[in-house]
Amino acid sequence: MEKLKCIISYDGSQFSGYQIQPNARTVQLELEKTLQKIHKSKTVKVFASGRTDATVHAIGQVIHYDSPLHLSEESWKKALNALLPDDIQVLEVNKVDNEFHARFDVVKKEYRYRVLLTPDRDIFRRQYSYHFPYQLDVTLIKEAMLYLKGTHDFTSFCSAKTEVDDKIRTIYDIDCITQEDELIFRFVGNGFLYNMVRILVGTLLDVGQKKIQPTEINTILEQKNRAYAGKTAPGHGLYLWKVHYDN
Repeated sequence: MEKLKCIISYDGSQFSGYQIQPNARTVQLELEKTLQKIHKSKTVKVFASGRTDATVHAIGQVIHYDSPLHLSEESWKKALNALLPDDIQVLEVNKVDNEFHARFDVVKKEYRYRVLLTPDRDIFRRQYSYHFPYQLDVTLIKEAMLYLKGTHDFTSFCSAKTEVDDKIRTIYDIDCITQEDELIFRFVGNGFLYNMVRILVGTLLDVGQKKIQPTEINTILEQKNRAYAGKTAPGHGLYLWKVHYDN
């Protein structure tokens, strides 16, 4: 039995998220269906670095699975890409130690969120960036980000549906970059709670519109109450960019 680690990209537009759900098209479902074909109808379970929600994209999601087949890494990549649907692509396959786990061995993740700042919407980017045709003060957004960096209880910045009790997370790096007609938010942390990045973006956009003062971020964190933060930005602007491991 060999353990395979894959880096994959997917266009989340037509998926109901990563994780298998009843009567829904998901990334995990398509991956496991493809592996079932390769293994002649035998079930192969896939494990990911984490879940992504409906319409959320991935540039560098990481998965692993165990297989009794002995193929080269390049053969695995070709076989998977030949059978997967067009909105999932395997970028890299590596054989790893049996102890490796795509989820439990993660040391940090990077997410990016794209905001389109044009006055008119762009129908060709409607599924890949959040159209936000309002004036923003990026200086204020960057000032507010300083309060989010570091280790905090992010209860105010996660969905009420969050299932974990420990809501303390560390943001190592946070930034926003103006790139042509888009504002790109970048978050690097040791982990992110359910909807956390999207709520952070929604709140920072409120700061950019002067609805919230940068210093109020501290108060929002202290309240530990979702009602104090901004709205949840839509899923289609979010990208799981990269997953980091010790090796």
